[in-house]
Amino acid sequence: MKVTVDQGKCVGAGQCVLAADDVFDQRDDDGLVDLLDASPPSERLADVRHAAAVCPASAIAVED
Repeated sequence: MKVTVDQGKCVGAGQCVLAADDVFDQRDDDGLVDLLDASPPSERLADVRHAAAVCPASAIAVED
């Protein structure tokens, strides 16, 4: 699995962090997404896909 984020689209809602806090974080200065793990283990796939689905800005892409 490969995860990418578009920080230009991110609005800092933080839903990704709630869904997968070991893969996503928020920057302290502006609250935008910070990708912690671009290749998380396969057992995290459901949570990462959920994070992408609930992102209000569609800033997260997940490739198998």
